[in-house]
Amino acid sequence: MGLTLAQKIIKRHLVSGDMVPGSEIGLKIDQTLTQDATGTMAYIEFEAMGIPRVRTELSVAYVDHNTLQTGFENADDHRFIQSVAKKRGIYFSRPGNGICHQVHLERFGIPGKTLIGSDSHTPTGGGIGMLAIGAGGLDVAVAMGGGPYYIPMPKMLRVNLTGRLRPWVSAKDVILYVLKKLTVKGGVGRVVEYCGEGVKTLTVPERATITNMGAELGATTSVFPSDEVTREFLKAQGRAKDWTELKADDDAVYDETLNVDLSQVTSLAACPNSPDAVKSVDEIGKIKIDQVCIGSCTNSSYRDLMRVASILKGKTVNPDVSLVISPGSKQVYNMLAQNGALADLIGAGARVLECACGPCIGMGQSPNSAGVSLRTFNRNFLGRSGTADAKIYLVSPETAAASALTGVLTNPSFLGDEIHIGMPEHFTVNDNMIIPPASAENAEKVEILRGPNIKGFPKTEPLAGTIKAKAMLKVGDNITTDHIMPAGSKILPYRSNIPYLSKFCFTVCDKGFPERCAENGNGIIIGGSNYGQGSSREHAALVPLYLGIKAVIVKSFARIHCANLANAGILPLVFKDEKDYGRIELMDELEIPDVRSAVEKGAAITVYNRTKNVSFEVEAVLSGRQREMVLCGGLLEYTKLKHSGAGKNRG
Repeated sequence: MGLTLAQKIIKRHLVSGDMVPGSEIGLKIDQTLTQDATGTMAYIEFEAMGIPRVRTELSVAYVDHNTLQTGFENADDHRFIQSVAKKRGIYFSRPGNGICHQVHLERFGIPGKTLIGSDSHTPTGGGIGMLAIGAGGLDVAVAMGGGPYYIPMPKMLRVNLTGRLRPWVSAKDVILYVLKKLTVKGGVGRVVEYCGEGVKTLTVPERATITNMGAELGATTSVFPSDEVTREFLKAQGRAKDWTELKADDDAVYDETLNVDLSQVTSLAACPNSPDAVKSVDEIGKIKIDQVCIGSCTNSSYRDLMRVASILKGKTVNPDVSLVISPGSKQVYNMLAQNGALADLIGAGARVLECACGPCIGMGQSPNSAGVSLRTFNRNFLGRSGTADAKIYLVSPETAAASALTGVLTNPSFLGDEIHIGMPEHFTVNDNMIIPPASAENAEKVEILRGPNIKGFPKTEPLAGTIKAKAMLKVGDNITTDHIMPAGSKILPYRSNIPYLSKFCFTVCDKGFPERCAENGNGIIIGGSNYGQGSSREHAALVPLYLGIKAVIVKSFARIHCANLANAGILPLVFKDEKDYGRIELMDELEIPDVRSAVEKGAAITVYNRTKNVSFEVEAVLSGRQREMVLCGGLLEYTKLKHSGAGKNRG
């Protein structure tokens, strides 16, 4: 029996475990990336491990999230990250060089390599045949230190592509179609592998759009084969030597298959407030729009923006629409300037922003109150734009540009004959904003620069024998990390200051949550299905840790957040019977007796609701290794103990 492409890469990097779906495996990691919203904490964690230099083939620190410098905080974080990178053996991509996933695809990604990044859209690298996975910052720190990255062995989901896309329909429409079919939970526990004759019709940037937004499926990652299209892309980047042909065996066996005829995909949009609330543009109709944002790590490639420029050339944006465009990298920006496309964008009335995440992460360009914003981004969660009552639709660059001209949501097919945009034979390569690290010999001379906003890792404790705490919060299904720990220009500058961030935890859902936690000293969170979906931000675990949360009991978890909770030493628990969710109300007194012993033994765990005088069973969603971690007080303590040889458990 043959292997899928993902299984081949996993097999080559397997350091522990068996490739049996659901069982924990450890993978050797070749490359890591961080971005500045998560990077500061990741490097604080790396330093706490006491390892002087990274042990990966390549590690890169990007600054692309916190680039609105309204105070000293972001600038201090950037300075800290740059100094750590120089000392610890990490390449540093300066502010303005571009979005981490776009730049990494252009300059560093290598087919067949493993990559983990402290950003959930790291699977973008799957567009060139990498096994690229989003992870929490602490997992990235461990990998930088040479440790394995652990995940449950995923199932294999084959998406069989046939046919060719219609004019003005793009890769964004393909992934929206897949989201409509599978939902935001459809990829959980799976690698989504794209195969079939239709693959050959898609460029690397198109493939990267699809793998990028596969994060919204909840998938472990998504991957395309590395073929002649990949080779031509890497050759055009001056990196032909990095190419290797990679594909699944002809007799590979998949757990599931989804067939997609590209010729049947139409222009689509994800409606507020979920990436899987997908309808056709024609079905939604010509709703009036206020804003159009084009960019993000999903749709800011040279090809994407050249398509937009071809639509806008010689025309003018509707007077009722604000159009903003964020190029994905300095390379893209330079090439648009060199060939005149930038002038076409500016001439049409677009506002061109810097090469950064910008509006996608809520850093500026919030819509007007109750405004309708079309965005080529990957997420439209409630409040993520910075305007709580805005209506955010996710669309392709083609739909976005066409709609910017008309002032209403518009199918781009009205534009007539499609303008063909080919891939360049040679990209403009200038890596002068990527700073290499100091040599090992000179690293000792490098001073790490810390600003007053940079605080330490929250205090952790070994798992108690018994947990007694109130239900501090009860929330429903599909709670995102944006609900737990909001982003945006007012909050992101404090990502290295957990005490300050704690004031905003869960305030999207319940403004009184932080105050209740402060008054009670500890607590338990109750949630529904797919709890913690969205970004990889470990702050969604670290801030509840700081607020005294001891356990989270839900119907089901999203993968990365569940791992982040365990990394932080917070006990992730799942109802054995989902009906028990209804037997708990806010501020009920809960008790989990002998929980430490139960976790040690892998035994059943009983929760007593003392307020209602009822009990129910829950299950700890932990591997054997994670049980040891939680008993120690989290991954950082566990790693230090392992590194020092002090033993497995304490407390």
